[in-house]
Amino acid sequence: MSTTVDARGLSCPQPVLMTLNKIKEIKKGEIIVKVDTDTSRENVSRAAESQGWEVADIQKQETEYQLTLQK
Repeated sequence: MSTTVDARGLSCPQPVLMTLNKIKEIKKGEIIVKVDTDTSRENVSRAAESQGWEVADIQKQETEYQLTLQK
């Protein structure tokens, strides 16, 4: 079962902080992160990888990205 972090409309560092909080909360599993800027996508990916999570998938949907993080 996955959990979702909806950080659309927020500027960095908020998407990163929201993702890191969710990572600390669930420790392992799958997290879907929704962001709407290239910068947020890159920063969330880097932050997740620094915590030992894999960016399993990135889907671009018009003006937003959906990142699938797994551990």
